[in-house]
Amino acid sequence: MKRLIIIIVLLILGFEYSNAQQLPQFTQYMYNTIAINPAYAGSRGVLSIVGLNRNQWAGFDGGPQTQTLSIHSPLRNEKIGLGLSMMNDKTGYENLTYIYGDFSYTIQGNENFKISFGLKAGLTTYKLASELYNSAVNGSDQYFNDRLDRVNPNFGAGILFHSNKWYLGLSIPKLLTNDLNDTEYAALEVVHYYGIGGYVFELNKNLKLKPSFMMKYTKGAALSTDLTANLLFDEKIWFGGSYRINGAQRSFGALVDFQVSEQFRVGYTYEVPTGEIRPYTTGSHEILLMYEFKFTKGKMKSPRYF
Repeated sequence: MKRLIIIIVLLILGFEYSNAQQLPQFTQYMYNTIAINPAYAGSRGVLSIVGLNRNQWAGFDGGPQTQTLSIHSPLRNEKIGLGLSMMNDKTGYENLTYIYGDFSYTIQGNENFKISFGLKAGLTTYKLASELYNSAVNGSDQYFNDRLDRVNPNFGAGILFHSNKWYLGLSIPKLLTNDLNDTEYAALEVVHYYGIGGYVFELNKNLKLKPSFMMKYTKGAALSTDLTANLLFDEKIWFGGSYRINGAQRSFGALVDFQVSEQFRVGYTYEVPTGEIRPYTTGSHEILLMYEFKFTKGKMKSPRYF
């Protein structure tokens, strides 16, 4: 009974899994853009490797645990970018693994901005722990065990308008609706629509302000909106806050990132939810690691802020 109660709470308060599976959401979404928009591949002009670990609702038994790793780079022909994004997401008895390849093609809009078009294709692996059924029937049931694991292909597309100081993108990272577990338990991949954007304001020589947003729409679920603002001190330290609106749920976050070297960045986010889940958790934690390999000994033509 305790396990079933945990499952029910997670389905109601989690990533809105009651009817369909939704993609995990990160507070530091601006550094994990390739996971939702393939047009981002290669846009930083270097080989970029980004790792993120999110521990959501720390202290809550069965709370979501998500890890993601992305690698992307432009080719010698700088109009073409390639990438690989991988994600592991565990919530309660459910475990999803995403492995997707990304392709982008960039054209010059005018002297001030570029337009990138992207395609994404790959596989989603779904596992539902057999304990969920075994605990209900008080024993092993091979029928369920044989049906819990599934692998489904999917593909997506995106477009990104960007310059050195701003970006605006639209994407659908998954265009197919798949039945993940082939059981009576509802677990369907649904179509997600994303809108992202940001701008860098130069307040003075050593201080910049970067507001950004991400909006996600999924049929049958509340519109989710992330609003973030960061200050950049001396091109080395980012510090800011975030606010997420997800239906009746709200959360507040604090972000800090250190540009340890020209190539290496490390970041941390602490997020506090409001609403019914608040008494049961100490908050959510995210850790970011980013490393970029330059193809030439010289510096990049201009700093990248997103």
